[in-house]
Amino acid sequence: MNNLQGKKLLIMGANPETVPLVEMANEMGIKTLVTSNRPDDAAKKVAWKSCSVDGLDVPGLITLAREEHADGVLVGVADILVPAYCKVCAALNFPCYATQEIVDVFSYKDVFKATCERYGIHGIPEYYLDDSMNPEDVANIKYPVMVKPVDSCSGMGMTVCYGEEELRSAVQKALAASRKKRFIVERYMQCDDMGIYYTFKDGECSASCVYDRYTTDEQQGLSRVCLGGTYPSKHIKEYFERMHENAVRMFKDIGIKNGVLMLSAFYEDGEFYVYDTGFRLQGEAPHLLMKSVNGFDQREMLIRFALTGEEGDVNLKKEDDPYFRGKWAATLWFLLKKGRIKRITGLEEIEKDPRIVANVQRLYIGDEVKQEWVGTEKQVLTRLYLVCDNKKELAETLTEYMDKVKVFDEDDNLMVLNGFHVADALEID
Repeated sequence: MNNLQGKKLLIMGANPETVPLVEMANEMGIKTLVTSNRPDDAAKKVAWKSCSVDGLDVPGLITLAREEHADGVLVGVADILVPAYCKVCAALNFPCYATQEIVDVFSYKDVFKATCERYGIHGIPEYYLDDSMNPEDVANIKYPVMVKPVDSCSGMGMTVCYGEEELRSAVQKALAASRKKRFIVERYMQCDDMGIYYTFKDGECSASCVYDRYTTDEQQGLSRVCLGGTYPSKHIKEYFERMHENAVRMFKDIGIKNGVLMLSAFYEDGEFYVYDTGFRLQGEAPHLLMKSVNGFDQREMLIRFALTGEEGDVNLKKEDDPYFRGKWAATLWFLLKKGRIKRITGLEEIEKDPRIVANVQRLYIGDEVKQEWVGTEKQVLTRLYLVCDNKKELAETLTEYMDKVKVFDEDDNLMVLNGFHVADALEID
Protein backbone atom coordinates (compact mmCIF):
# COMPACT_ATOMS: atom_id res chain seq x y z
CA MET A 1 0.00 0.00 0.00
CA ASN A 2 2.95 2.34 0.59
CA ASN A 3 3.47 3.29 -3.07
CA LEU A 4 0.57 5.73 -2.72
CA GLN A 5 1.84 7.25 0.53
CA GLY A 6 1.30 11.00 0.59
CA LYS A 7 -0.82 11.18 -2.56
CA LYS A 8 -3.84 13.50 -2.42
CA LEU A 9 -7.25 12.09 -3.29
CA LEU A 10 -10.33 14.30 -3.65
CA ILE A 11 -13.44 12.33 -2.63
CA MET A 12 -16.79 13.73 -3.72
CA GLY A 13 -19.57 13.33 -1.15
CA ALA A 14 -19.38 12.94 2.61
CA ASN A 15 -22.40 10.91 3.76
CA PRO A 16 -21.97 8.20 6.45
CA GLU A 17 -21.76 5.46 3.82
CA THR A 18 -18.65 7.14 2.38
CA VAL A 19 -16.83 6.93 5.72
CA PRO A 20 -15.39 3.40 5.12
CA LEU A 21 -14.00 4.55 1.76
CA VAL A 22 -12.24 7.52 3.40
CA GLU A 23 -10.94 5.32 6.21
CA MET A 24 -9.45 2.87 3.71
CA ALA A 25 -7.65 5.70 1.87
CA ASN A 26 -6.35 7.01 5.20
CA GLU A 27 -4.99 3.55 6.05
CA MET A 28 -3.16 3.53 2.72
CA GLY A 29 -1.32 6.71 3.74
CA ILE A 30 -3.27 8.88 1.32
CA LYS A 31 -4.20 12.47 2.12
CA THR A 32 -7.98 12.52 1.76
CA LEU A 33 -9.77 15.70 0.70
CA VAL A 34 -13.48 15.15 1.33
CA THR A 35 -15.94 17.68 -0.03
CA SER A 36 -19.66 18.43 0.27
CA ASN A 37 -21.79 21.51 0.93
CA ARG A 38 -22.77 20.40 4.46
CA PRO A 39 -20.24 21.21 7.20
CA ASP A 40 -21.19 18.38 9.55
CA ASP A 41 -21.22 15.46 7.12
CA ALA A 42 -19.86 12.26 8.64
CA ALA A 43 -17.07 11.50 6.15
CA LYS A 44 -15.55 14.95 6.68
CA LYS A 45 -14.84 14.02 10.29
CA VAL A 46 -12.40 11.28 9.27
CA ALA A 47 -10.82 13.13 6.33
CA TRP A 48 -7.29 14.50 6.19
CA LYS A 49 -8.89 17.77 5.08
CA SER A 50 -12.53 18.83 4.94
CA CYS A 51 -13.69 20.95 1.98
CA SER A 52 -16.97 22.77 1.33
CA VAL A 53 -17.49 22.60 -2.44
CA ASP A 54 -20.82 21.02 -3.46
CA GLY A 55 -20.39 17.66 -5.18
CA LEU A 56 -22.51 18.89 -8.10
CA ASP A 57 -20.46 22.06 -8.64
CA VAL A 58 -18.20 20.87 -11.46
CA PRO A 59 -16.27 24.16 -11.98
CA GLY A 60 -15.82 24.48 -8.21
CA LEU A 61 -14.54 20.91 -7.92
CA ILE A 62 -12.08 21.43 -10.75
CA THR A 63 -10.76 24.58 -9.08
CA LEU A 64 -10.54 22.81 -5.71
CA ALA A 65 -8.59 19.89 -7.16
CA ARG A 66 -6.12 22.23 -8.80
CA GLU A 67 -5.68 24.45 -5.74
CA GLU A 68 -5.09 21.42 -3.49
CA HIS A 69 -2.81 19.72 -6.07
CA ALA A 70 -4.96 16.59 -5.96
CA ASP A 71 -3.50 13.50 -7.62
CA GLY A 72 -6.90 11.95 -8.34
CA VAL A 73 -10.66 12.21 -7.85
CA LEU A 74 -13.14 9.57 -6.72
CA VAL A 75 -16.90 9.63 -6.17
CA GLY A 76 -18.23 8.44 -2.83
CA VAL A 77 -21.47 6.55 -2.18
CA ALA A 78 -23.87 8.80 -4.09
CA ASP A 79 -25.44 8.11 -7.50
CA ILE A 80 -26.26 11.77 -7.97
CA LEU A 81 -22.54 12.66 -8.04
CA VAL A 82 -21.40 10.15 -10.70
CA PRO A 83 -22.06 12.45 -13.71
CA ALA A 84 -20.13 15.29 -12.04
CA TYR A 85 -17.30 12.87 -11.16
CA CYS A 86 -17.02 11.93 -14.83
CA LYS A 87 -16.84 15.58 -15.94
CA VAL A 88 -14.28 16.58 -13.30
CA CYS A 89 -11.97 13.70 -14.19
CA ALA A 90 -12.24 14.51 -17.89
CA ALA A 91 -11.35 18.16 -17.30
CA LEU A 92 -8.33 17.26 -15.18
CA ASN A 93 -7.25 14.25 -17.29
CA PHE A 94 -7.55 11.98 -14.23
CA PRO A 95 -8.43 8.28 -14.41
CA CYS A 96 -12.20 7.72 -14.31
CA TYR A 97 -13.97 4.36 -14.35
CA ALA A 98 -17.07 5.95 -15.92
CA THR A 99 -17.56 7.51 -19.34
CA GLN A 100 -20.26 9.90 -20.45
CA GLU A 101 -21.88 7.09 -22.46
CA ILE A 102 -22.06 4.88 -19.36
CA VAL A 103 -23.34 7.76 -17.22
CA ASP A 104 -26.12 8.41 -19.75
CA VAL A 105 -27.37 4.85 -19.28
CA PHE A 106 -27.10 4.50 -15.52
CA SER A 107 -28.11 7.94 -14.28
CA TYR A 108 -31.78 7.75 -15.27
CA LYS A 109 -34.11 4.88 -14.45
CA ASP A 110 -36.09 5.12 -17.68
CA VAL A 111 -32.99 5.07 -19.92
CA PHE A 112 -31.49 2.20 -17.93
CA LYS A 113 -34.73 0.24 -18.17
CA ALA A 114 -34.91 0.63 -21.95
CA THR A 115 -31.26 -0.42 -22.31
CA CYS A 116 -31.84 -3.56 -20.22
CA GLU A 117 -34.78 -4.63 -22.37
CA ARG A 118 -32.56 -4.66 -25.46
CA TYR A 119 -30.49 -7.38 -23.80
CA GLY A 120 -33.37 -9.51 -22.57
CA ILE A 121 -33.22 -8.10 -19.04
CA HIS A 122 -36.73 -7.24 -17.99
CA GLY A 123 -37.77 -4.26 -15.92
CA ILE A 124 -40.86 -3.90 -13.76
CA PRO A 125 -44.08 -3.66 -15.83
CA GLU A 126 -44.79 0.03 -16.33
CA TYR A 127 -47.79 2.28 -17.01
CA TYR A 128 -47.57 5.25 -19.33
CA LEU A 129 -48.25 8.54 -17.59
CA ASP A 130 -46.83 12.05 -17.79
CA ASP A 131 -47.41 15.18 -15.73
CA SER A 132 -50.46 16.13 -17.82
CA MET A 133 -52.27 13.26 -16.01
CA ASN A 134 -54.26 12.37 -19.13
CA PRO A 135 -57.57 10.84 -17.88
CA GLU A 136 -57.31 7.90 -20.30
CA ASP A 137 -53.80 7.08 -19.05
CA VAL A 138 -54.89 7.38 -15.43
CA ALA A 139 -57.86 5.08 -16.10
CA ASN A 140 -55.56 2.35 -17.45
CA ILE A 141 -53.58 2.07 -14.23
CA LYS A 142 -54.17 -0.96 -12.02
CA TYR A 143 -53.25 -0.44 -8.38
CA PRO A 144 -51.12 -0.70 -6.35
CA VAL A 145 -48.31 1.08 -8.19
CA MET A 146 -44.99 2.66 -7.29
CA VAL A 147 -44.33 6.24 -8.48
CA LYS A 148 -40.69 7.32 -8.50
CA PRO A 149 -38.38 9.95 -10.03
CA VAL A 150 -36.13 8.73 -12.83
CA ASP A 151 -33.04 10.14 -11.13
CA SER A 152 -33.33 9.62 -7.38
CA CYS A 153 -31.95 7.04 -4.96
CA SER A 154 -32.36 5.76 -1.38
CA GLY A 155 -36.16 5.96 -1.60
CA MET A 156 -36.29 9.74 -2.13
CA GLY A 157 -39.46 10.90 -3.89
CA MET A 158 -40.98 7.41 -4.11
CA THR A 159 -44.56 6.57 -3.12
CA VAL A 160 -46.78 3.48 -3.19
CA CYS A 161 -50.28 4.34 -4.43
CA TYR A 162 -53.54 2.44 -3.97
CA GLY A 163 -55.84 4.87 -5.75
CA GLU A 164 -56.07 7.92 -8.02
CA GLU A 165 -55.96 10.52 -5.27
CA GLU A 166 -52.71 9.08 -3.92
CA LEU A 167 -51.37 8.84 -7.47
CA ARG A 168 -51.81 12.54 -8.15
CA SER A 169 -50.05 13.48 -4.93
CA ALA A 170 -47.26 10.97 -5.62
CA VAL A 171 -46.61 12.41 -9.07
CA GLN A 172 -46.07 15.87 -7.59
CA LYS A 173 -43.75 14.40 -4.94
CA ALA A 174 -41.72 12.55 -7.59
CA LEU A 175 -41.45 15.64 -9.81
CA ALA A 176 -40.26 17.72 -6.86
CA ALA A 177 -37.51 15.17 -6.17
CA SER A 178 -36.40 14.86 -9.81
CA ARG A 179 -33.76 17.14 -11.27
CA LYS A 180 -34.93 16.20 -14.78
CA LYS A 181 -38.62 16.53 -13.83
CA ARG A 182 -39.39 13.02 -15.04
CA PHE A 183 -41.03 10.10 -13.25
CA ILE A 184 -42.19 6.54 -13.90
CA VAL A 185 -45.18 4.54 -12.68
CA GLU A 186 -44.58 0.83 -12.16
CA ARG A 187 -46.47 -2.14 -10.81
CA TYR A 188 -45.90 -2.41 -7.07
CA MET A 189 -43.95 -5.65 -6.69
CA GLN A 190 -44.64 -7.89 -3.72
CA CYS A 191 -42.18 -10.72 -4.18
CA ASP A 192 -38.55 -11.69 -3.50
CA ASP A 193 -36.05 -8.81 -3.65
CA MET A 194 -32.39 -9.30 -4.64
CA GLY A 195 -29.09 -7.53 -5.12
CA ILE A 196 -26.36 -8.47 -7.61
CA TYR A 197 -22.97 -6.81 -7.18
CA TYR A 198 -20.40 -6.84 -10.00
CA THR A 199 -16.69 -6.06 -9.96
CA PHE A 200 -14.89 -4.95 -13.14
CA LYS A 201 -11.14 -5.01 -13.70
CA ASP A 202 -9.50 -4.25 -17.04
CA GLY A 203 -12.54 -5.43 -18.97
CA GLU A 204 -13.13 -8.55 -16.89
CA CYS A 205 -16.58 -8.78 -15.30
CA SER A 206 -17.17 -10.83 -12.14
CA ALA A 207 -20.44 -11.30 -10.24
CA SER A 208 -19.05 -10.84 -6.74
CA CYS A 209 -22.25 -11.53 -4.81
CA VAL A 210 -25.88 -12.39 -5.37
CA TYR A 211 -28.00 -11.93 -2.27
CA ASP A 212 -31.56 -11.67 -0.98
CA ARG A 213 -32.87 -8.39 0.42
CA TYR A 214 -35.66 -7.87 2.92
CA THR A 215 -37.64 -4.65 3.24
CA THR A 216 -40.07 -3.19 5.74
CA ASP A 217 -43.81 -3.11 5.17
CA GLU A 218 -44.54 -1.18 8.39
CA GLN A 219 -44.52 2.21 6.65
CA GLN A 220 -47.58 2.08 4.44
CA GLY A 221 -47.50 4.16 1.28
CA LEU A 222 -43.75 4.78 1.41
CA SER A 223 -40.79 3.20 -0.31
CA ARG A 224 -39.86 -0.12 1.27
CA VAL A 225 -36.55 0.61 2.99
CA CYS A 226 -34.16 -2.32 3.35
CA LEU A 227 -33.99 -4.25 6.65
CA GLY A 228 -31.03 -6.39 5.61
CA GLY A 229 -29.79 -9.08 3.27
CA THR A 230 -28.52 -12.66 3.37
CA TYR A 231 -25.72 -14.14 1.25
CA PRO A 232 -25.76 -16.10 -1.00
CA SER A 233 -29.23 -15.76 -2.50
CA LYS A 234 -31.62 -18.70 -2.62
CA HIS A 235 -31.96 -17.84 -6.34
CA ILE A 236 -28.23 -17.60 -7.15
CA LYS A 237 -28.08 -20.72 -9.33
CA GLU A 238 -31.06 -19.63 -11.41
CA TYR A 239 -29.62 -16.12 -11.76
CA PHE A 240 -26.43 -17.47 -13.30
CA GLU A 241 -28.39 -19.76 -15.58
CA ARG A 242 -30.91 -17.21 -16.81
CA MET A 243 -29.68 -13.62 -16.51
CA HIS A 244 -25.96 -13.29 -15.81
CA GLU A 245 -24.74 -13.68 -19.39
CA ASN A 246 -27.25 -11.11 -20.66
CA ALA A 247 -25.98 -8.63 -18.06
CA VAL A 248 -22.35 -9.30 -19.01
CA ARG A 249 -23.12 -8.65 -22.70
CA MET A 250 -24.82 -5.37 -21.81
CA PHE A 251 -21.94 -4.21 -19.62
CA LYS A 252 -19.41 -5.03 -22.34
CA ASP A 253 -21.37 -3.28 -25.08
CA ILE A 254 -21.79 -0.05 -23.14
CA GLY A 255 -18.06 -0.03 -22.42
CA ILE A 256 -17.58 -0.86 -18.73
CA LYS A 257 -13.98 -1.88 -18.05
CA ASN A 258 -13.36 -0.95 -14.41
CA GLY A 259 -15.38 -0.11 -11.33
CA VAL A 260 -18.18 -1.68 -9.30
CA LEU A 261 -21.88 -1.89 -10.12
CA MET A 262 -25.06 -2.97 -8.37
CA LEU A 263 -28.21 -4.37 -9.94
CA SER A 264 -31.36 -4.54 -7.83
CA ALA A 265 -34.00 -7.02 -8.99
CA PHE A 266 -37.25 -8.68 -8.04
CA TYR A 267 -37.82 -12.41 -8.53
CA GLU A 268 -41.32 -13.68 -9.30
CA ASP A 269 -42.49 -16.96 -10.84
CA GLY A 270 -39.13 -17.80 -12.40
CA GLU A 271 -38.50 -14.33 -13.83
CA PHE A 272 -36.08 -11.58 -12.77
CA TYR A 273 -37.17 -7.93 -12.98
CA VAL A 274 -34.33 -5.42 -12.63
CA TYR A 275 -35.48 -2.16 -11.07
CA ASP A 276 -32.39 -0.14 -10.11
CA THR A 277 -28.66 0.20 -10.54
CA GLY A 278 -25.72 2.13 -9.13
CA PHE A 279 -22.30 2.48 -10.78
CA ARG A 280 -20.36 3.14 -7.58
CA LEU A 281 -19.79 1.71 -4.11
CA GLN A 282 -23.11 0.89 -2.47
CA GLY A 283 -24.63 2.17 0.75
CA GLU A 284 -25.45 -1.44 1.56
CA ALA A 285 -21.67 -2.03 1.40
CA PRO A 286 -21.44 -5.68 0.29
CA HIS A 287 -17.74 -4.95 -0.22
CA LEU A 288 -17.27 -5.14 3.56
CA LEU A 289 -18.49 -8.76 3.55
CA MET A 290 -16.50 -9.55 0.41
CA LYS A 291 -13.36 -8.21 2.07
CA SER A 292 -13.89 -10.48 5.08
CA VAL A 293 -14.58 -13.62 3.03
CA ASN A 294 -12.58 -13.22 -0.20
CA GLY A 295 -9.76 -10.98 0.97
CA PHE A 296 -9.76 -8.29 -1.70
CA ASP A 297 -11.31 -4.88 -1.13
CA GLN A 298 -13.25 -2.95 -3.77
CA ARG A 299 -12.49 0.28 -1.92
CA GLU A 300 -8.77 -0.24 -2.35
CA MET A 301 -9.25 -1.14 -6.03
CA LEU A 302 -11.17 2.08 -6.70
CA ILE A 303 -8.71 4.22 -4.75
CA ARG A 304 -5.77 2.77 -6.65
CA PHE A 305 -7.55 3.32 -9.95
CA ALA A 306 -8.27 6.96 -9.11
CA LEU A 307 -4.58 7.63 -8.44
CA THR A 308 -2.87 5.33 -10.96
CA GLY A 309 -5.40 4.20 -13.57
CA GLU A 310 -4.98 0.59 -12.42
CA GLU A 311 -6.88 -1.43 -9.81
CA GLY A 312 -3.94 -3.39 -8.43
CA ASP A 313 -3.07 -7.07 -8.64
CA VAL A 314 -6.43 -8.62 -7.69
CA ASN A 315 -7.13 -11.81 -9.67
CA LEU A 316 -10.91 -11.93 -9.88
CA LYS A 317 -11.00 -15.45 -11.33
CA LYS A 318 -9.16 -16.81 -8.30
CA GLU A 319 -10.25 -14.50 -5.50
CA ASP A 320 -13.89 -13.67 -6.23
CA ASP A 321 -16.53 -16.18 -5.09
CA PRO A 322 -20.25 -15.29 -5.08
CA TYR A 323 -20.91 -18.44 -3.03
CA PHE A 324 -18.80 -16.93 -0.23
CA ARG A 325 -16.54 -20.00 0.08
CA GLY A 326 -19.27 -21.97 1.81
CA LYS A 327 -19.86 -19.34 4.51
CA TRP A 328 -23.13 -17.49 5.18
CA ALA A 329 -23.25 -13.72 5.58
CA ALA A 330 -25.74 -10.93 6.16
CA THR A 331 -26.28 -7.24 6.58
CA LEU A 332 -28.67 -6.18 9.34
CA TRP A 333 -30.21 -2.70 9.20
CA PHE A 334 -31.94 -0.99 12.10
CA LEU A 335 -34.59 1.49 10.96
CA LEU A 336 -35.90 4.18 13.30
CA LYS A 337 -39.26 5.86 13.64
CA LYS A 338 -39.61 9.63 13.80
CA GLY A 339 -38.12 11.17 16.97
CA ARG A 340 -34.96 12.26 18.76
CA ILE A 341 -32.61 9.56 20.06
CA LYS A 342 -32.19 9.57 23.83
CA ARG A 343 -30.61 6.16 24.45
CA ILE A 344 -29.11 3.26 22.45
CA THR A 345 -28.46 -0.18 23.92
CA GLY A 346 -27.17 -3.46 22.48
CA LEU A 347 -24.28 -2.15 20.38
CA GLU A 348 -21.74 -2.06 23.22
CA GLU A 349 -20.09 -5.43 22.56
CA ILE A 350 -20.04 -5.61 18.77
CA GLU A 351 -16.32 -4.84 18.43
CA LYS A 352 -15.55 -7.95 20.49
CA ASP A 353 -17.91 -10.21 18.52
CA PRO A 354 -15.96 -12.10 15.80
CA ARG A 355 -19.19 -12.68 13.88
CA ILE A 356 -19.55 -8.91 13.31
CA VAL A 357 -17.00 -7.90 10.68
CA ALA A 358 -18.14 -4.27 10.37
CA ASN A 359 -20.58 -1.69 11.72
CA VAL A 360 -21.50 1.44 9.76
CA GLN A 361 -23.46 3.73 12.06
CA ARG A 362 -25.37 6.74 10.73
CA LEU A 363 -27.19 8.10 13.78
CA TYR A 364 -26.20 8.68 17.41
CA ILE A 365 -27.63 9.86 20.72
CA GLY A 366 -29.08 13.36 20.26
CA ASP A 367 -29.77 12.93 16.53
CA GLU A 368 -33.30 13.45 15.28
CA VAL A 369 -35.09 11.27 12.73
CA LYS A 370 -37.23 13.78 10.84
CA GLN A 371 -40.63 12.97 9.36
CA GLU A 372 -39.34 13.52 5.83
CA TRP A 373 -36.63 10.91 6.44
CA VAL A 374 -39.17 8.16 7.06
CA GLY A 375 -39.33 5.92 4.00
CA THR A 376 -35.72 6.68 3.02
CA GLU A 377 -32.31 5.36 4.05
CA LYS A 378 -31.84 8.42 6.23
CA GLN A 379 -33.84 6.62 8.93
CA VAL A 380 -31.14 3.93 9.25
CA LEU A 381 -29.48 3.87 12.67
CA THR A 382 -26.72 1.47 11.72
CA ARG A 383 -25.84 -1.50 9.51
CA LEU A 384 -24.18 -4.57 10.99
CA TYR A 385 -22.19 -6.95 8.78
CA LEU A 386 -22.11 -10.59 9.86
CA VAL A 387 -20.15 -13.60 8.61
CA CYS A 388 -20.85 -17.09 10.01
CA ASP A 389 -19.67 -20.62 9.24
CA ASN A 390 -23.14 -21.97 8.49
CA LYS A 391 -26.75 -20.95 7.97
CA LYS A 392 -27.92 -22.00 11.43
CA GLU A 393 -25.28 -19.86 13.14
CA LEU A 394 -26.21 -16.90 10.94
CA ALA A 395 -29.89 -17.24 11.83
CA GLU A 396 -29.08 -17.36 15.54
CA THR A 397 -26.82 -14.29 15.30
CA LEU A 398 -29.37 -12.24 13.37
CA THR A 399 -32.08 -13.08 15.88
CA GLU A 400 -29.78 -12.27 18.79
CA TYR A 401 -29.03 -8.75 17.54
CA MET A 402 -32.61 -8.02 16.49
CA ASP A 403 -33.61 -8.76 20.08
CA LYS A 404 -30.65 -6.98 21.64
CA VAL A 405 -30.45 -3.58 19.91
CA LYS A 406 -32.93 -1.03 21.26
CA VAL A 407 -33.29 2.72 20.73
CA PHE A 408 -35.41 5.03 22.89
CA ASP A 409 -36.73 8.51 22.13
CA GLU A 410 -37.05 11.41 24.60
CA ASP A 411 -40.29 9.95 25.96
CA ASP A 412 -38.69 6.48 26.36
CA ASN A 413 -40.68 5.06 23.46
CA LEU A 414 -38.99 2.37 21.37
CA MET A 415 -37.90 3.72 17.98
CA VAL A 416 -36.67 0.60 16.12
CA LEU A 417 -38.94 -0.89 13.46
CA ASN A 418 -39.48 -4.64 13.32
CA GLY A 419 -36.81 -6.67 11.57
CA PHE A 420 -37.30 -9.33 8.91
CA HIS A 421 -38.40 -12.90 9.67
CA VAL A 422 -35.11 -14.80 9.83
CA ALA A 423 -36.45 -18.35 9.60
CA ASP A 424 -38.47 -17.57 6.47
CA ALA A 425 -35.60 -15.60 4.92
CA LEU A 426 -33.11 -18.43 5.34
CA GLU A 427 -35.69 -21.18 4.76
CA ILE A 428 -35.11 -22.76 8.15
CA ASP A 429 -37.81 -25.10 9.49
